[in-house]
Amino acid sequence: MRPNQLRNNKKKIINDPVYGFISIPDELIFDVLEHPYMQRLRRIMQLGLSHLVYPGALHTRFHHVLGAMHLMSLAISTIRRKGHEITIDEERAVLLAILLHDIGHGPFSHALEYDIVSDVSHEDISGYFIERLTDVFGDDLKRAHLIFKNEYSKPFLYQLVSSQLDMDRLDYLNRDSFYSGVSEGIIGSDRLIEMLNVHNGNLVLEEKAIYSVEKFIVARRLMYWQVYLHKTVVSAEFMLIHALRRAKWCVKNGKQVFSSPSLQYFLEHDVKKKDFLDDTSVLDKFARLDDYDIMSAIKVWQDSEDKVLAYLSTALVNRDLYKIEIARTPFSQDRIQFEKEMVKSALGVTDDEVDFFVYHDILTNKAYNQDKQNINVLMKNGTIVDLSMASDNLNISALAQPVEKYFLCYPVMKH
Repeated sequence: MRPNQLRNNKKKIINDPVYGFISIPDELIFDVLEHPYMQRLRRIMQLGLSHLVYPGALHTRFHHVLGAMHLMSLAISTIRRKGHEITIDEERAVLLAILLHDIGHGPFSHALEYDIVSDVSHEDISGYFIERLTDVFGDDLKRAHLIFKNEYSKPFLYQLVSSQLDMDRLDYLNRDSFYSGVSEGIIGSDRLIEMLNVHNGNLVLEEKAIYSVEKFIVARRLMYWQVYLHKTVVSAEFMLIHALRRAKWCVKNGKQVFSSPSLQYFLEHDVKKKDFLDDTSVLDKFARLDDYDIMSAIKVWQDSEDKVLAYLSTALVNRDLYKIEIARTPFSQDRIQFEKEMVKSALGVTDDEVDFFVYHDILTNKAYNQDKQNINVLMKNGTIVDLSMASDNLNISALAQPVEKYFLCYPVMKH
């Protein structure tokens, strides 16, 4: 840690476009924010390739975690005011937990989550980063890690970090709406936070917040279809995934592929959970990887000798995105095969190569999951009821049902 004499003037104020002034409430939090692991989040887009559809959606994970920390400080004040004890140490720990909850994201966040590494989630990697930071910053980080893992004695602190009504979701809906310009995602986060309470150690929402939380869940559903699962964004992200897979295929087949040293390691190795646990240097390599590594590689790959990699990379750089069709029912094998034959004929690619050009999969949108950290409502008579039962809005029950759509994605052949 830095010498104590340097620990002055750390209670900074940051001007945030969404909330106005955000204060950094604690010197330790300032030091954690300054750490290279946290600064890396400035180089990771919050919304992957969504800016190819919504040009303003260029904000970063760093923006988001600052906003989530700000909302967490409001939530702590509300819960304290309602008579529940949260010590200074617990407050610092839960602010650190929300600040660090996304630190394990790799380049382009969810798009490449299981291609840069496999069988290890960004939450797992966040945990490894927090453990590493504990060696630097001590007990405050240990307590934050316990909250992050839901192993702390006050479950509501974990639920503020990760649940269906956590500060993460409240911030990303507000922030992603703001930057994308999709106003349907705007939620009354101030009112929702004001209505938070604790009952038997768990986070609850007071009954008078029912209409606000209904709007929050509907907003989440709309944001998924309009932004996160927008079909053009899906097309671009699948192209990016397949460009990376093709680069990996090239490396494994002895072909020279340009990349930064950080990216090279992940192209050469199938990095799994076990690798992070067995070799501390793997986390260091991951910590040096961000969106810049991927995009600089994609730009160079346009001139690759491998025609599949060159085609995908050129299309991405020039926003020449594949056509994508969405349907309620799966596409027939005949239809998928038809598109593959068209591509093979037009581009002269093989049976093995065509899977890098034609994709089909399922998109799932579940706005409210009753089976996972459901939202409990504290009724005026003191009883606790699940939101879907407390609400007189039939939409909530409907929103608990996942909606699945099928897609088929392929390049449009120019004649």
